[in-house]
Amino acid sequence: MTDDIDIEKIYNHWINTSEKDFVTMINLYKTKDFNWSLFIGQIVLERLLKASVVRQTLNHAPYTHDLTKLAKLSGLSFSVEQLDSLDTISTFNMNARYDSYKLMLRRMSRRDKIFIEKMKQFTTKSRRDVILWRYS
Repeated sequence: MTDDIDIEKIYNHWINTSEKDFVTMINLYKTKDFNWSLFIGQIVLERLLKASVVRQTLNHAPYTHDLTKLAKLSGLSFSVEQLDSLDTISTFNMNARYDSYKLMLRRMSRRDKIFIEKMKQFTTKSRRDVILWRYS
């Protein structure tokens, strides 16, 4: 552990910001703003995984948006199928930022809203695992 960082403060930052963003993700989904809902959903998962990485490593989480990499560092268990989904969800971070990808993401997200449901499931699982870990 690095002496000059407050692990609990960093951990709580990731948890608290993920909670706020989760509400935003759901609200965007309800208004059918699917590409931004997917974008924010990726951030929710990223923040939850970074909280887990902080707990696991007792250090700052790496500067990455790669959910699969963060999942592997988190100390939480994921199936191969879940890791594959996280790999796909990671792309939502970049795709929502660029106009050339927005249309493609918008089409995909309208046709395949299952990723919102997967993000809700991951978020629920990750929040439960992180909370259980927090008090163990």
